[in-house]
Amino acid sequence: MVMFKVSRVQTAPIDGQKPGTSGLRKKVKVFVQPHYLENFVQSTFYALSAEKVQGATLVVSGDGRYYSKDAIQIIIKMAAANGVRRIWVGQNGLLSTPAVSAVIRERVGHDGSKATGAFILTASHNPGGPHEDFGIKYNMENGGPAPEAITDKIYENTKTIKEYLIAEEFPDVDIAAIGVTSFMGPDGQFDVEVFDSASDYVKLMKSIFDFQAIRNLLSSPNFTFCYDALHGVAGAYANRIFVEELGAQESSLLNCTPKEDFGGGHPDPNLTYAKELVARMGLGKSSPQDEPPEFGAAADGDADRNMILGKRFFVTPSDSVAIIAANAVEAIPYFSGGLKGVARSMPTSAALDVVAEHLNLKFFEVPTGWKFFGNLMDAELCSVCGEESFGTGSDHIREKDGIWAVLAWLSILAHKNKENIHGGKLVSVEDIVRHHWATYGRHYYTRYDYENVDSGAAKELMAYLVQLQSSLAEVNEIVKGVHSDVSNVVHADEFEYKDPVDGSISKHQGIRYLFEDGSRLVFRLSGTGSEGATIRLYIEQYEKDPSKTGRDSQEALAPLVDVALKLSKMEEFTGRSAPTVIT
Repeated sequence: MVMFKVSRVQTAPIDGQKPGTSGLRKKVKVFVQPHYLENFVQSTFYALSAEKVQGATLVVSGDGRYYSKDAIQIIIKMAAANGVRRIWVGQNGLLSTPAVSAVIRERVGHDGSKATGAFILTASHNPGGPHEDFGIKYNMENGGPAPEAITDKIYENTKTIKEYLIAEEFPDVDIAAIGVTSFMGPDGQFDVEVFDSASDYVKLMKSIFDFQAIRNLLSSPNFTFCYDALHGVAGAYANRIFVEELGAQESSLLNCTPKEDFGGGHPDPNLTYAKELVARMGLGKSSPQDEPPEFGAAADGDADRNMILGKRFFVTPSDSVAIIAANAVEAIPYFSGGLKGVARSMPTSAALDVVAEHLNLKFFEVPTGWKFFGNLMDAELCSVCGEESFGTGSDHIREKDGIWAVLAWLSILAHKNKENIHGGKLVSVEDIVRHHWATYGRHYYTRYDYENVDSGAAKELMAYLVQLQSSLAEVNEIVKGVHSDVSNVVHADEFEYKDPVDGSISKHQGIRYLFEDGSRLVFRLSGTGSEGATIRLYIEQYEKDPSKTGRDSQEALAPLVDVALKLSKMEEFTGRSAPTVIT
């Protein structure tokens, strides 16, 4: 057994280590600076209570992006030096973010140990590679992201840190080979266990869904399926779940080999970046040579986000969570006893609100960030939740879960088609969505992202929008000057949330303009970028008239888009004549 000593390395604070919505994200060139990663990791250990570190079991893995393998070795050595008892690592350092949550909540070690937290190495949907993004975040014993009280402590520690602890004479651990490697240090034995990345997660999915019903759907001669992992970590699960467990053809999987640079692509599952899937599903600029599949889906880099597509049809994430909630009890065994409640992030469309009202469910509107859903779930107030940024999930874990969302949709399709699965016309994704609109109304919805905007200009724009809210008369004068037939703004504010579970208050969570007819404009600075600022503009119009729910979305939203751009002086503040991405 290898012996190691603990070294105390002198360091000094490094500016800019404030965690965002989901951890610390910067360019790789920033993370590889001397002491940069080490300072943040040590600051995290200092922010945790002693029992969460000394003698504890921690998970360390991620989406496999560039620098992950180096970072895993550094964190292992620092954990050993800080008195952690054991580290669990997914084979090859790969674990999706939802799988990490599942491992924390479900996995029991050979000696009966349970994980109390995890370092997740991911920048989620951001690009990877030597010149792109890296990220790290800490998840707690409930499997969810660290709350603001912890991330604030981490940040404060980064501003005063003087030293970090790391193990000396400690060889790199082979994270490609499943097994346990043991070491001996001043505090006793320290183990690193490398385990199969998919087993715990697959077991959990099989306890939630009727895999036989989905297998029957996928074996139907009329049903075709396509899944695109965008070369992210979802590829480590796709073959196991969709091919081995559910019987899909291997040819139905696209880009399912995880790569450090995501194949040079941008692993964000939207209509802009999932080009190959979009073309295959018949939604590209040119028509595909073959008939598109009935169902398609994509994942982001760490597999917590999803995009759902039907044949020549896009399902907005806001509609997706509402449709899952509306059908969950009858289509998904896990929910057969009913839903405890539902929740959405503030910028997400109000489609879920209408379902909650119709089904008499508890409903919550929370700030962006999965930690807010986690509090509700821990208090057994919420079963299904979602964000418009392609995140959907349930209380089976405390993260959003891209593969779970795909299995939820396949379960709904299987339920709707159980009578005609071996012949006849299938109920399609589009059929399900249009039936939902006819029942609940349609929330026309789009999001404009302005990425890498000058941070100063972005803050000025947001300050201007807050100042403008002091006079609704002035706001409506601008609105009517752009489009006279757009209804009046009746309320404007900066969203503030008081958590019903712990009483914490989150301020400055987005700027809202609410219209008399139920339309909304929301402006928000995103916390998921690695440099500059990302301004997100959300535009929503509710239509209850069934004869008007089939309009082209861009056409229906065009007047409100014009109002939003004029009201915010977007081009004047940012210099941008068009957004980077429209979803």
